[in-house]
Amino acid sequence: MVNIDTVYQRVLALANKEQRGYITPIQFNLFANQAQMDIFEQYFYDRALFGRVPGNSTVHADNVDILEEKISVFESTLPLTMSNSVGSLNALGNFYRLTSVRDGNIFFESVTRKKARLFQLSPLVSPTETRPVYTLDQANNRITVFGRTPASVDIDYIKVPEKVAWSGFNVGSETFLYNSTDSLNFELHASEEPNLVLNILKLAAISMKDTNLYQMASAEETKDIQQEKQ
Repeated sequence: MVNIDTVYQRVLALANKEQRGYITPIQFNLFANQAQMDIFEQYFYDRALFGRVPGNSTVHADNVDILEEKISVFESTLPLTMSNSVGSLNALGNFYRLTSVRDGNIFFESVTRKKARLFQLSPLVSPTETRPVYTLDQANNRITVFGRTPASVDIDYIKVPEKVAWSGFNVGSETFLYNSTDSLNFELHASEEPNLVLNILKLAAISMKDTNLYQMASAEETKDIQQEKQ
C-alpha cells in the first residue's frame, strides 16, 4: 500500500518547485487513478516480456518474482454461481483477469471455444468429470464449463485496484488540510511510490501544458525503468 497523502505532497512539491502551478485535490485524484491503472496494467505486459528471458536464482532480484509479488496484492478468490454450465464474471464486480477455475480440488483447463467444440465431437478427448475444461467469453464476460456441471465453481482472479481519493478540508485559498478518514490509499505495492509520483507529474504537466515538467518526469521515469529491467 502507498499512502496517498505522501504522494500528493511530493507531487505538489515538485510541481510548485518553480511556480509551475497548483494541482487541486480534484485534479490530483483524476491523475492518481489514471496513474495507478497505467502502472497496474503495465505489470502484465512486463510479465510477458520478462517470461521470455532467463531469470536467476535470487528471488529478490528476479524480475518475474518481483512482478509476481506486486500482482499478488490483487489476487482474489470467490465462488461463482453457475446456471446451465455458464457463470457471469460481472457478478465479481472488480474482475480484471481470470487465473483459474476449480471445483474443489478439480481444476478446469482453459481452452478456446473452437477447441471446446472439437472436444465435444470426439469421444476420445471429450471433457470428463475429472478432466473438465472451460471457455472464456470476453465479449460477454462469462465462462462456460464442459465435462462437469457444478452448481458453483471457485474463481481465482486478479481484481482491479480500488479507486483512490485524497480528501481534505478547505482552510483557505488553494489550501487544504488532509483528511485521512475520508481518503483512500493506493493499493499498489509500496515500491511503486516513486513511479506514482512521476506518472502523476506527467499527467499534471500535460494538463498545465508544461513541457519542462513533462520532460523532467519522463527522464526520471525512463531512468527508473532502465534500472528495473537491467
